[in-house]
Amino acid sequence: MKLITIYLSTLILLSSTVVVADANQDYKQLQKRWAEVNYSLKDKAQKEAFDELVIQADKATESYPDSAEVLIWSGIVKSSYAGAKGGLGALSLAKASKADLEKAMTINDTALSGSAYTSLGTLYFKVPGWPLGFGKDKKAKELLEKALTINPDGIDSNYFYAEYLADQRLYGEAEKYLLKAQQAPTRPDRPVADKGRHDDIEVSLEKVRAKLASKK
Repeated sequence: MKLITIYLSTLILLSSTVVVADANQDYKQLQKRWAEVNYSLKDKAQKEAFDELVIQADKATESYPDSAEVLIWSGIVKSSYAGAKGGLGALSLAKASKADLEKAMTINDTALSGSAYTSLGTLYFKVPGWPLGFGKDKKAKELLEKALTINPDGIDSNYFYAEYLADQRLYGEAEKYLLKAQQAPTRPDRPVADKGRHDDIEVSLEKVRAKLASKK
């Protein structure tokens, strides 16, 4: 009986390990394709690719509903598509992204260095407020600052907090966090995303510095 129990426990452990490995593979595929779509494609081609990527993300969350990492990347895909799409048609994507990210946080809120906080916080200041959407600057600040406590030196946590500060017209503070994002450690497995984000940082720095110069 003891041997049977050990055997069954081993099978369960091996099965769980396989599921985690498969989930990791799926989120990394989403991650890689997202970088290509977000930074290498434009206009109609980008929107069509995002359409396909959302379908892929939904399939991944159906297969791995308890994977915080898969849910986070599903949320990122949908929020990015919402940004690319724009207008009222993007609200349903933003809401779907919010649902994915909130679910991920109930499973493991520090997964992927707190990326759920970064992405959800960004949604809260990008999406319109009531009655059109759920946007709320105070909530955005809370979430983005939580992301920074988890990942204080990350490129995304600093960049998106800087974007929030710029949105609040706190340009001096925004510049500080953009410079910190610029100095973030590279991610060897994400060269396309890193290059794209550094380009984003350069654009944001130019805008922020123009605002600061106009105040002198």
